[in-house]
Amino acid sequence: MAAEPVNLNEFQELARLALPKMYYDFYAGGAEDEHTLKENVEAFHRITFRPRILVDVSRIDLSTTILDYKISAPIIIAPTAFHKLANPEGEVATARAAASCNTIMVLSFTSSSSIEEVAASGNAVRFYQLYVFKKRDITATLVQRAERNGFKALVLTADTPRLGRREADIKNKMITPPSKNLEGLLSTKVSSDTGSNLEADAKETMDASLSWKDLEWLRSITNLPILIKGILTREDAIKAVEVGVAGIIVSNHGARQLDYSPATISALEEVVHAVKGRVPILMDGGVRRGTDVFKALALGAQAVLIGRPVVYGLAAKGEYGVRRVIEMLKDEFELTMALTGCPSVKHITRSHVRTEHERIHSML
Repeated sequence: MAAEPVNLNEFQELARLALPKMYYDFYAGGAEDEHTLKENVEAFHRITFRPRILVDVSRIDLSTTILDYKISAPIIIAPTAFHKLANPEGEVATARAAASCNTIMVLSFTSSSSIEEVAASGNAVRFYQLYVFKKRDITATLVQRAERNGFKALVLTADTPRLGRREADIKNKMITPPSKNLEGLLSTKVSSDTGSNLEADAKETMDASLSWKDLEWLRSITNLPILIKGILTREDAIKAVEVGVAGIIVSNHGARQLDYSPATISALEEVVHAVKGRVPILMDGGVRRGTDVFKALALGAQAVLIGRPVVYGLAAKGEYGVRRVIEMLKDEFELTMALTGCPSVKHITRSHVRTEHERIHSML
């Protein structure tokens, strides 16, 4: 019997062994040379701690609030596609694990379980990821279904006017299953003569003309708060606040869109300084350790989202695997807080970390 994983990287290896190569590559791969994919993880490694000693850390409080919803730790499940490729129970298993860990799940627009199925899995705080279609009535219908089924916020993914070039999927001729949420709304059988059908699907359905003015339309059709996902620069962060978003997610789409875009942890502070506390800032990309969670919070994020590790846990051990992934990160984060002298998340400050830029500057 294989030993129980002791960290998230070991879950990734179990997922690699459990999944068909096509599906593993779909989850694990990034755009083009995968430079940003590597940087998302490695940029965390270049940030070091400035721990405090002789602080009473006999009790550690990991909890925080996101849009006034209290969660057990600043660790949220990011939207990732087609969970039934990883496990037959799909997003329903992921949703149950998130609920049992008292955290928020962002349901992917390309989920293989429906909005209604996930909502029926139990009472919990969930957000819904949204893309905007060329046919706006489809987007409006999805928004209405999410609202009707108790989802608490929308996460507009805004970095995908076209799909990034994911060469592993092209080589594998990756064919994605139909999206459960689009049944009856539009044809889910877009074919491609060469390579993956992912790009053909996106080209057929996604609205490449989407712009800032369309946020006004989206706000007009829902009462739900809207977070915008995909921001990497101060200019876009300022614009997002101006148009009235409820929150910002610093993200490069898991390095699946534009290769050589910055690692999200490297872009985080630029966005934080631009926003000046006016809306909450979250980030995703490259989080593999509790130390990474701490570093993101020290640089100004209110919480992190985890994507691939959740899918790896699901592929390796189903609902239990997802739960263990979240629990591992929470345990590591709690230990990091204790060893840096932070009894609660509000005690985590910018002075607890040193970035590579600061290290180099101190040597000049």
